[in-house]
Amino acid sequence: MEPSRRPAVSNGNSLEFEGQKLALGEEFVGEPHDLIPMLQKAQKTVGYLPEEILREIARLTGVSLAKVYGVATFYSQFRLQPIGQHSVRVCRGTACHVRGSNRILKDIQSHLHVTDGETTEDRLFTLETVACFGSCALAPVVVVDDSVCGRMNTMKIRTMLDDVRAQADEAPEEESDAQ
Repeated sequence: MEPSRRPAVSNGNSLEFEGQKLALGEEFVGEPHDLIPMLQKAQKTVGYLPEEILREIARLTGVSLAKVYGVATFYSQFRLQPIGQHSVRVCRGTACHVRGSNRILKDIQSHLHVTDGETTEDRLFTLETVACFGSCALAPVVVVDDSVCGRMNTMKIRTMLDDVRAQADEAPEEESDAQ
């Protein structure tokens, strides 16, 4: 278990995980056909699907933990690891690849100390690659959160990531100043 995570606490119909109350037993009948909606609700509430929640869903639905895990890993919409506050997605399409997206990806990996699909230790960034964004005229493309950034290079993306990190570092100071 990650040291920063608080364990899940169940009271039969609801589960508390990392300060989030998840009332799956109150919202769903608890039948096998509830499996995917329960996974979706849990992920929407907590942000990902930790083992404790998968176990609780298995208990509530009567579906084996192996089958619950199989469903959660089959569909790409589900995550078993926490995601960062900011997503960084690098296009791997042909136009972007030809124009240097692989160099950009390697630089981001080195700069953030993560690989594709991983989240930084501080949960600030999650790095992902995608097959194609369909913005080939802007290649190479990196999407940071919902912002499409075209004609990227290693210097531009490092500056963007450093700016996002600096803003995140300033945010707690601003909150404590307001109190």
